[in-house]
Amino acid sequence: MVPLRVMLLTHSYSPEHSPPQRRWTQLVRSFRAEGWDVDVVTPVAHAPYGRRTLTSHQAGRVFRTDRGASGEQIRRVPFLWHRTTRSGRLINHLFSAAMSIPASAFAPRPDVVVVTVPSLPILGAGFVVSRMLRRPLVVDMRDAWPDIARDARIVQGNAKSLAERIIIAIQDRANLVVTVTYGFAHTLRERGLKNVATVTNGIDMASIRDMAPPAGRQDRLEVLYLGNHGESQRLDVPIRAAALVGPKMRLTLVGHGVERNELMALARRLDAPVEFHPPVHGPEIMDYYERADTCIVTLRDDWKSFDTTIPSKTYEVLSVGRHVTGIVRGEARSILEEAEAGHIVPSEATAVAELWNTLADNRHLLRIGEQGRTWVRNNANVHALGRTYIDLITEVAGRPRR
Repeated sequence: MVPLRVMLLTHSYSPEHSPPQRRWTQLVRSFRAEGWDVDVVTPVAHAPYGRRTLTSHQAGRVFRTDRGASGEQIRRVPFLWHRTTRSGRLINHLFSAAMSIPASAFAPRPDVVVVTVPSLPILGAGFVVSRMLRRPLVVDMRDAWPDIARDARIVQGNAKSLAERIIIAIQDRANLVVTVTYGFAHTLRERGLKNVATVTNGIDMASIRDMAPPAGRQDRLEVLYLGNHGESQRLDVPIRAAALVGPKMRLTLVGHGVERNELMALARRLDAPVEFHPPVHGPEIMDYYERADTCIVTLRDDWKSFDTTIPSKTYEVLSVGRHVTGIVRGEARSILEEAEAGHIVPSEATAVAELWNTLADNRHLLRIGEQGRTWVRNNANVHALGRTYIDLITEVAGRPRR
């Protein structure tokens, strides 16, 4: 059988560290192991600060092609330097998405075009490229769009209805829409879409080192949040909770996002026991997990779209075997409850503080055993997920499955 050629359009890819990068680095590795050719069209690396922080050799050069870690061809497009604000990112995404169209035209013609969202401009670019090249389109919906746009009030008035209509129209015209949650796939099917499948996020357990369980005695409770500091996470709630608990705990927030400066100001104002650290990658991540007693998985509870959204760090937190403080609902809550890996609390500072006081006084509750790791092995194995995606793309391309 002749190997397939896949073109992936994404707003973030290696060497950046982001949810789309993590998902697609794993999937591209599976595609390449299958013998497929992969062309990735993506901006020069510039996240999370909106500017180039790596050398041109590491970050890539505009309209030049580099070879990725799995042998994929990475075709870089320009970006706009911007502040880490919602409007700054949107303008940058619009520009890079527009540049992705001519870059795709000069790449070898693929069998299938894949575009990964939540960057809405790249969704439009992916649709244009698939029509321009007359190739089937796979839309990888990592978030519940357009529902999140409605909840977040990203666009207003007539523009809002137009944006929603465009998103829905592209979903409807795609040959396949892949969701990362079963709940959002159900939502799309209720709207009449029939071309829907689910390939969840996953984790490579080989990259997770074994850790000793939390100490039976310790002066303070160590609470860790590692991830995006944005509107979706409502990190003001754990900061207020930490202020209520006081010196018997320490909250460590690691990452970057549009809300970070405001969160730092809030922590200072409340004199909360909170530390802020910049994003980390590789072995340093495991160092933070090793120090932690409990890890936060959180999404705000006033956006209905988050009933069918799972924070991207959920599987990683489960895989390290640490207790989870879950401030989530819907499908994310169901996963944490099924894994029996911690406690679920409402998105209220007093409720979170009450849990942390209980954990600080009863540290045996932090020892959750292997439940979380076992759940990941059974439900979020990256190799099985890659095999599922391969079968789906093979079918879209009109090839018989192996």
